[in-house]
Amino acid sequence: MERDVQFIGQSTAFLDAVERASRAAAVRRPVLVIGERGTGKELIAQRLHHLSPRWGEPLITMNCAALPETLIEAELFGHEAGAFTGAVRARAGRFEEADRGTLFLDELGTLSMAAQERLLRAVEYGEIARIGASRPVQVDVRVVAATNADLPRMAEEGRFRADLLDRLSFEVINLPPLRAREGDVYELADYYGRRMASELEWEAWPGFTPGAVAVLEAHAWPGNVRELRNVVERAVYRWGNEHEPIARIVFDPFENPWRLPSAEARPSAAPVADGDVGKPVLPPPPPPSFSFSSSPSSVPSGAGLRASVEAYERGLLVEALERHRWNQRRAASAIGLTYDQLRHCMKKHRLAEPARTQD
Repeated sequence: MERDVQFIGQSTAFLDAVERASRAAAVRRPVLVIGERGTGKELIAQRLHHLSPRWGEPLITMNCAALPETLIEAELFGHEAGAFTGAVRARAGRFEEADRGTLFLDELGTLSMAAQERLLRAVEYGEIARIGASRPVQVDVRVVAATNADLPRMAEEGRFRADLLDRLSFEVINLPPLRAREGDVYELADYYGRRMASELEWEAWPGFTPGAVAVLEAHAWPGNVRELRNVVERAVYRWGNEHEPIARIVFDPFENPWRLPSAEARPSAAPVADGDVGKPVLPPPPPPSFSFSSSPSSVPSGAGLRASVEAYERGLLVEALERHRWNQRRAASAIGLTYDQLRHCMKKHRLAEPARTQD
């Protein structure tokens, strides 16, 4: 497959989803792809098309959320000249463009009920009618749809046609989020890092320090693979030193140390002690960046990469927690994690607040 549509990963959850897509490719039935943003729904649609008998025919993609409701039907099914204001000439829709091939409908849950009704007829009978036309047209199109919405619940609430859902769900492929793909964060980071280094014409790939790897693996990745790619490529680009392992990771490119704090977070909103009256209120310090040495003292000598990363990460957590007397929110803020991320790391390393003795 092409360079930009390669599947990178070794986790069981990820490989199971890819295998299911490979098996479904040979069947001309509709397929639903369910997954969070950035999990690779469009890549799965491309795999379904390229491994199918239709691989030599068109693969047409349409994002249902990118168009206003008034234009979605015209975009899907086409229109005749004069069918509505602005329709100066006849135009074929996406179904006709995808004839004998595959039509990928992204963000399916945003379709209007009227468009869903027309889509049902197209999927069920292979029959469409342009807006303003008096006769239907037969098309041979395989529909692959993707969404992150809970379509069964939407059907129960009357916001999605249950009969259309039944017709589209011959096969449902659930893509795992990156946080559930054990071991894949490092594989993906190394892949995208090498690609970016090649684009920058570096002579060699220096890799990441163990601390940087630990930070990458501890992140929750709400944007999944798309977010990881941006973070890694930005880290390589900003590092600029092809001879030293990358040690600085910036998750939020909008970090601004000069941004005024929000009303909820302003120090002036906190209670002021009597002795502090009249003293200037200083803004909070800027959020920390992650920068680690490549050979921390907490890593046991002779340990493998994975064990070294685990030991280093655990040492960081213990040190931060002890420094802040096991106040988890303060410790999380000190090392640049959210509270939930810290809790996840503590569970991963089986860390619990030590029992306090009473006097």
